[in-house]
Amino acid sequence: MGFFNKKSLVYSPAKGLVKPIAKVNDEMFSTKALGDGFAVEPADGTITAPVNGTVTSIFPTKHAISLKGKNGLDVLLHIGIDTVELNGSGFTIKVEEGEKVTPDTVLAEVDFDFLQAEGKDTDVMVVFTNLDKRTLEIEEGQADTGQEIGVVS
Repeated sequence: MGFFNKKSLVYSPAKGLVKPIAKVNDEMFSTKALGDGFAVEPADGTITAPVNGTVTSIFPTKHAISLKGKNGLDVLLHIGIDTVELNGSGFTIKVEEGEKVTPDTVLAEVDFDFLQAEGKDTDVMVVFTNLDKRTLEIEEGQADTGQEIGVVS
């Protein structure tokens, strides 16, 4: 299983402030119950792939997308907090299950003004659900969409 030993680059899925997952205003994410990761406070509505890989699942409510990274990483991209309650309103998905994606691939367009008007937090969470003994290193601070911000090793 040597492919688990390879490094995987991580990219910002949105333009905005990259921060530790522990600072997210939702206990399920901040306690790392789903896995380790990071969040972005988005400055615009374009959401791209945080890793090179394949779309494995798009939630019917459009607020979350699962990806399988090239090196075996399972990645959950979750847009906003409690946004499942919006039943897809405010989200336009731009990919299909099974599609190969890169950090240049737009996964979704999100109307964050609508989400805020509905009282929803707009953080975009990236959670690695199968890190096992691998480590995640993320550079915090301002980032552009698709900018390399870290590595899983």
